[in-house]
Amino acid sequence: MRCALPLPEAGMCGQCPQHPPPLDAVTAAFDYAFPVDGLLPRLKFHADFAAGRVISQCLAQRFADCPRPDAIVPLPLHSGRLRRRGYDQALELAKPLARALRVPLRNDLLIRTRATAAQSTLDAAARKRNLRGAFRVAEGMALPEHITLFDDVMTTGATLHAAATALRKAGVQRVDAWVCARVA
Repeated sequence: MRCALPLPEAGMCGQCPQHPPPLDAVTAAFDYAFPVDGLLPRLKFHADFAAGRVISQCLAQRFADCPRPDAIVPLPLHSGRLRRRGYDQALELAKPLARALRVPLRNDLLIRTRATAAQSTLDAAARKRNLRGAFRVAEGMALPEHITLFDDVMTTGATLHAAATALRKAGVQRVDAWVCARVA
């Protein structure tokens, strides 16, 4: 319920009660397995927006019954990575999702403050260190009470936790996360 780690039955994993994450709830639409493990990299690394549209349609169906936040906030890329890639895959997935669920999309609230190493190249401890202080909330913004962070893939949760921590420090009361896929 708090980390979306696949379990044999609904409940909490052994880690979450001992070390509660800064997220109130995480919902993963899929396990990171076939066919999602092929579709997501096509969008993320090869600009296959048709794959992104298919994924977004599935996400809207999966998240339709989730508690509605006041806003969906896609995890931002650092400006340098955005320039190199040319688009933000989380934003590309979140736009049609927010539209379908009639939830405001707020990609102006969270800022990635520094370039970080690609998380996929790091172990769990290094992922956490890599993201320490990597996000801040934009100044002068009215913050919703309930935000749902959105990202494409959740592995250890380090990226989502860093973003959620920044939002909580800024005063957001409830921070959930929706992810396309969760790595087991």
